[in-house]
Amino acid sequence: MPARRELNLLDGAAVRSYLEKRRFDAVIHAATERSNRAVGSAPDLFVRNCRMFFNLVRNQHAFGRMIFLSSGAVYDRACVPPLVTEEQFDERVPSDDYGFSKYVCAKSIRGDQEIYELRLFGVFGPYEDWRVRFLSNACCRAVWDLPVVIRQNVYFDYLDVSDLVRVLDHFLTGTFRYRQYNVATGCPVDLKTLAAEVIEVSGKPLEVVVRKEGLDSEYTAANRRLMSEIPVFRFRERKESIARLYEWYGSQKTGIDPTLLRFDE
Repeated sequence: MPARRELNLLDGAAVRSYLEKRRFDAVIHAATERSNRAVGSAPDLFVRNCRMFFNLVRNQHAFGRMIFLSSGAVYDRACVPPLVTEEQFDERVPSDDYGFSKYVCAKSIRGDQEIYELRLFGVFGPYEDWRVRFLSNACCRAVWDLPVVIRQNVYFDYLDVSDLVRVLDHFLTGTFRYRQYNVATGCPVDLKTLAAEVIEVSGKPLEVVVRKEGLDSEYTAANRRLMSEIPVFRFRERKESIARLYEWYGSQKTGIDPTLLRFDE
């Protein structure tokens, strides 16, 4: 995977030259400009996301299939139906620039193009932004003996990044009926349950603090389409994934500034 300094996906000429010289069998498009509570949203986020996508697609003559790591935000993150299905795409136009950029890219994919859009919801694992990503933040708080803080409880569908890698393996070589797939466990879980599981793994008598009562808008997906294509696939046990994540952050404790863990306080 080229670093940005090696290949700027916003540079159309550079992208064409890079791909035509190498003639890859497949391209996994995971690059994105996005926003979160820590960094905010860049004013040109929509343009940059679309430009990166189309700079790749317009050069499909130079590679085989393309796997586009998209987002559940294409359904409109403000009000995604619970356990949303792929057939519900385009019932709403996303209200935020990030979701709208993914929506526009998804709308452009034709059936005759070997492009597969994988819509992700709550992927977690090492190396993510532990300041604001819930499971990593919770593990880091527990490592530092801090209470786990939740802004507001909500149901998510959390996917271990190692499961995502195994799904990608299938899409790199398999034959698939559709062009769009939700990649999710299909098993919603709320943040309070996840917090309790992190604390259980830590073995510490830590508190769970919920700042706002009630439930926020659910962000979950049905995965029937995916599982019909790879019926032998089995997701990892969530508690095992959380235990591995907690152990990893424990080994990284000296590099974690506990003052940066208080983002939601």
